[in-house]
Amino acid sequence: MEIREAPTAETAMLIRRPVAEVFEAIVDPAITTKFWFTHGSGRLDAGKPVQWEWRMYGVSTAVDVSEIVKDKKIVMQWSDPPTTVVWTFTEIPGNATFLDIRNFGFAGSGDEQVKQAIDSTGGFSLVLAGAKAWLEQGLTLGLIGDRHPKGVPAS
Repeated sequence: MEIREAPTAETAMLIRRPVAEVFEAIVDPAITTKFWFTHGSGRLDAGKPVQWEWRMYGVSTAVDVSEIVKDKKIVMQWSDPPTTVVWTFTEIPGNATFLDIRNFGFAGSGDEQVKQAIDSTGGFSLVLAGAKAWLEQGLTLGLIGDRHPKGVPAS
């Protein structure tokens, strides 16, 4: 099998909250820690590197925001080797937001890139589901921590 274009992770979700609130939930680690990572060193701002941690797994990543348009778009680079993540916030009538996430620029062989894109799609889908539960219902589902529980062998 030959890959003709580089794989991209893509997922999206309608969140029934105003766009400003959904945007803030992604840039403010005090909110984001309710549904994604366990610690963030600061708010997302263009040109200001931050560190995100998932302490239950003992991992962290540097995040560099290259573009931020309030309530509309965030472009960031993260991971090692770095990939690009584009968050697009679309205001929907009735105080709702459609949040679209695209992650691309994976490294390695074609097979490795496809695996990374699949893993990223799954991960960002959980992030969106967790954000939706938190923002709409105030529920902390623990989706990220429950994805790889201790005692379950990695596949």
